[in-house]
Amino acid sequence: MKKGIHPENYRIVAFKDMSNDDVFLTKSTATTNETIDVDGVEYPLVKMEISRTSHPYYTGKSKLVDTAGRIDKFKNKYAKFKK
Repeated sequence: MKKGIHPENYRIVAFKDMSNDDVFLTKSTATTNETIDVDGVEYPLVKMEISRTSHPYYTGKSKLVDTAGRIDKFKNKYAKFKK
């Protein structure tokens, strides 16, 4: 591997999902000015809008989509190009 291409400032960082207040710790080089106390230890804090605990793909709580209406809308839109 090439020398000097990987960052040297890895540290434990707390990532907080703002939609459900879930906090998880992982190594990161993300810069931030905020901190959070987790189990009596202070960590740098990175706030996120969505994470694995709130994303519909991972939670299985997705919205029902009207596929029949979408197909009809597509067919009507492109019917003029039909020969």
